[in-house]
Amino acid sequence: MSQPIQKSALVVSAHSADFVWRAGGAIALHAQQGYQVHVVCLSFGERGESAKLWRKGNMTEETVKAHRREEAQAAAEILGASVEFFDIGDYPLRADKETLFRLADVYRRLQPHFVLTHSMQDPYNYDHPMASNLAQEARIIAQAEGYRPGEPVVQAPPVYCFEPHQPEQCNWKPDVLLDITSVWEKKYQAIQCMQGQEHLWEYYTRVALQRGVQAKRNIGITAARDIVHAEGFQSIFPRVTENLA
Repeated sequence: MSQPIQKSALVVSAHSADFVWRAGGAIALHAQQGYQVHVVCLSFGERGESAKLWRKGNMTEETVKAHRREEAQAAAEILGASVEFFDIGDYPLRADKETLFRLADVYRRLQPHFVLTHSMQDPYNYDHPMASNLAQEARIIAQAEGYRPGEPVVQAPPVYCFEPHQPEQCNWKPDVLLDITSVWEKKYQAIQCMQGQEHLWEYYTRVALQRGVQAKRNIGITAARDIVHAEGFQSIFPRVTENLA
């Protein structure tokens, strides 16, 4: 008898901390449910998102990268995910064709059941929509029969954009609210690994509480289910279903 195929998920993160702030709950929750969750960090956020390290003085880019790698690896381990680093630079983050194919190969290898990445717009950080575009284009290439013929192609995993720092300016509106109450402590442990951006710990705690209130409202405030923390996602593609309940 053939063994059931393990479900999997891919997270494409522009910088080495983004996946923790924005999708740590989703990662921990699905890892707990038996999914193989794999994170691709396109950069370490060494230039634009490591101010605390640079202010210490006597820093080099390689030293900053090493610090950020350690933080991301520790966080991924807590969340139950594997992680790899493309190290293509940040501020600006730019991807050539080889990087695009490298990510398409990750899709082919992992065969993800869903994908999490950044919003398609972000006027505060152009690295984020760049990462989103890269994730989506690599998905299309991985679906193409003519790319590495003979390999199993990727089907059509849904793509969800996780919450940007200022959603109103990013034309991001959640249509999925994920209850992460059961794994919040694990997410917060992972957040605390991000020593270089301690100023964001409280902010993303408030975001999770706010989305938790909204999630509770959307199942009915009299519902017995208690939701305290949640994450918001915006889907890119329509959901195909035979039941609208």
